[in-house]
Amino acid sequence: MNTPSAKLLVLVGEKFSCIKIIGRANFNSSVDFKTLVSELRQKGYSYFVLDLSECLLMDSTFLGVLTGFGLKFGQGKNDCCDSGVELLNANARIADLLENLGVLHLFKLSSGPLKAPEGTETRTHTPLNPSKEEVTRACLEAHRTLMEANSENVGRFKEVTQFLAEDLKHLKAKA
Repeated sequence: MNTPSAKLLVLVGEKFSCIKIIGRANFNSSVDFKTLVSELRQKGYSYFVLDLSECLLMDSTFLGVLTGFGLKFGQGKNDCCDSGVELLNANARIADLLENLGVLHLFKLSSGPLKAPEGTETRTHTPLNPSKEEVTRACLEAHRTLMEANSENVGRFKEVTQFLAEDLKHLKAKA
């Protein structure tokens, strides 16, 4: 699993958080992204902007993690600092993927420059180095989330989830 991870940059304010995703958001970066979002939520952040202006593509695992995130937060009031998930400057390919998976409605799409509230600051984010078992578990959970979010995804990901479940079982047995 040597696929390079997307780089994640973080900007935070009082209740506002922006995560800029640079590169290809894939299964390797999904564990890092999920952990980062969980940490920000625990610190009380409720409005998330994902700056996708430099995100080239998202694989199905990252899309599944993003979908889980969208399911938890929904669109809120769509005003800064309420709650919700805003996808800023998503390219057509990413928007099409979300639409085809039947989950685009979970997010607010916007374009243009980032409109960060006053008092925001950059936070240092140290990437994780997840184990093969952690990555496999994240992949399995993400694909299950996509199937639960839209029943039309069951046919797309049923075999993938079966394979991942078996792989996870073997990885646990080795540990």
